[in-house]
Amino acid sequence: MKKYKGREGWKKVWRENKSLFLFIIVLTAFRSAIADWNDVPTGSMNPTIVQGDRVFVNKLAYDLKVPFTTWHLAQWSDPKRGDIVVFFSPVDGTRLVKRVIGLPGDRIELANEHLLINGRLSEYELLPTGTGRDVPPDKEGLRVYAKEKTGVMPSHPVTILPQRPALRTFGPITVPAGKYFMMGDNRDNSNDSRFWGTVDRNRIVGRASMVVISLDREHYFEPRWRRFFSGLL
Repeated sequence: MKKYKGREGWKKVWRENKSLFLFIIVLTAFRSAIADWNDVPTGSMNPTIVQGDRVFVNKLAYDLKVPFTTWHLAQWSDPKRGDIVVFFSPVDGTRLVKRVIGLPGDRIELANEHLLINGRLSEYELLPTGTGRDVPPDKEGLRVYAKEKTGVMPSHPVTILPQRPALRTFGPITVPAGKYFMMGDNRDNSNDSRFWGTVDRNRIVGRASMVVISLDREHYFEPRWRRFFSGLL
């Protein structure tokens, strides 16, 4: 009798809250397969993305997946060099935000902070200090901001930390088929493919295309209004 009452009770809860439950199911499925946002707690993508930014993730940029899985229903594109993507870490499965540097078959090398893609040496143009005006203060010492120009992907800013011990020379390696080489724009303070290897295509969630909101954690979560709905390069 007690079991019967329990079943009837759940049926009553369902009848009274059916619309809410269906809304939650549809919303979570939408966020899983179509679009979502991702909070960025670290500075590995400075100055492009700073701590406290919340970025919009277009999960339909490359493919359509079964909600709550990494199974592909359809695929119409692949990540390009320079895309900022969200993916599951090959180390522990956490969601990370990095820039695609190497495609399958690319030869990637870092020589004294200079990036080479397929033997092509990148060029660097110094940017004003104001480039990183939203980057929170830390103890990393001098920051140098530069525009990285490779000729094979869109130019974008990077951060160099000359006083920090870092992996400034790496490779060369050839990116295996079906995998991608990821790096943070904060080159001297980014845990990326230099340390844990390339990323499987099916681990890529989607492309980060804009900062939706940005809150300054160092100043009581004060909104950084100028960053709201700003595009990512």
